[in-house]
Amino acid sequence: MDINTTIAAISTAKSSAGISVIRVSGEDAITIADRIFKARSNTKLCDMKGYTCALGDIYTDGEKIDECIATVFRAPHSYTGENVVELSCHGGVYVTARVLRAVYDAGAIAAQAGEFTKRAFFNGKLDLIEAEAVMDIISSRSKASVRAALEVKDGALSKQIDEIKAALLNKAAHLNAWADYPEEDIPEVEGGELLSALTVAETKLKDIIKSYDNGRILKDGIDSAIVGKPNVGKSTLMNLLAGYDKSIVTSVAGTTRDIVEESVSLNDIILNLSDTAGIHEAGDEIESIGVEKAKKKLSSASLILCVFDSSNELEKDDLDIIGSVKNIPSIAIINKSDLPQKLDEEKIKSNFKEVIRMSAKNSAGINDLINAIKRVYAVGDIDTTHALIYNERQRSLTIKARNCVHDAIEALHIGMTFDAVTVSIEEAINYLCELTGERVTDEVVDRVFHNFCVGK
Repeated sequence: MDINTTIAAISTAKSSAGISVIRVSGEDAITIADRIFKARSNTKLCDMKGYTCALGDIYTDGEKIDECIATVFRAPHSYTGENVVELSCHGGVYVTARVLRAVYDAGAIAAQAGEFTKRAFFNGKLDLIEAEAVMDIISSRSKASVRAALEVKDGALSKQIDEIKAALLNKAAHLNAWADYPEEDIPEVEGGELLSALTVAETKLKDIIKSYDNGRILKDGIDSAIVGKPNVGKSTLMNLLAGYDKSIVTSVAGTTRDIVEESVSLNDIILNLSDTAGIHEAGDEIESIGVEKAKKKLSSASLILCVFDSSNELEKDDLDIIGSVKNIPSIAIINKSDLPQKLDEEKIKSNFKEVIRMSAKNSAGINDLINAIKRVYAVGDIDTTHALIYNERQRSLTIKARNCVHDAIEALHIGMTFDAVTVSIEEAINYLCELTGERVTDEVVDRVFHNFCVGK
């Protein structure tokens, strides 16, 4: 990335809307914008202070393209830390494209994916953890995931990492000074005090690592499969949760022959749902393929919504399904509760910790289902004000740092020299620096910003 260039991109969705925003960032951003923007007040953007706006028009080759509001941000007080101009024009796809082309013709170049946030990182406006949180905010699909990502963006996780890192740096500095300058009056390193500090650091790192599962649940949701024998109401349940007719529903058993997938949000719980074919002894080859796919999905899902027909007695297919989900987080859904009950409910309760009654057809019992999911995954207990790690990069580096601290503790326990302890502590510090981006390669930075959208 050449930070000496001035970049531009559309920062709003590329569709018809009330307004579109073209962001221009770089040393020459204000000069370039002045070449195409004429304020109604005849004030030049280069004469305006930061955080000020002007109403005017965009021109190219003497032709007026659109009226526009230009907002000026002066370095270093901008998102990227550079001079920035945001041009807010009408949100038509054609008009927006013409304004962007005019910006390019005036001297800017096209921004790459995530380049604005990458520049903010290089200019010290945010660290790598906070930069990753920007994309997590954009991609959030629930209120809880937004709250958690905002906490990380505001530095909650970075603060915890910095505290651990500072404590380790303090110990490493003391160990190095004591070893390298024996003639100086440096206090001797106390093994007990060092062990105590390392134990505290390891505990804090373990707690951060534990937050990964919660972070993934909030960000990516729970892979869930709706299973049951044919005609128990699986597709009706799918449609109820999706909020529209995603799956075909008929009175004919075995209508669903393939897996139907949909992501839904239920009170801050994101479920990546799969409606499967009815599991039973199939009668033809096509149906057999659907049943095999259902069984495969059952074995790979993180949560099983196991549906039973309240109006029918349990059959062999039901019992086989019960046996196949014993070691998987599952919720038994006794569906068609609006009909006279023939099902042995006690048999269900003896095999499932969570059993709810529903009438998916009548939209009854959905709150009971949501509460059951919260109990199974303790979603209601996730503290979104506490920093969570969201991705494998963060998790992997935190684990490596924790392992190094553990090695240092083990070295103390078995009586190794302080030199060996120092090596492990310094390795832990390096991993934590890579986590926040203080010591990081261009390859890692490119990987972090690879999935960002253009314009952010």
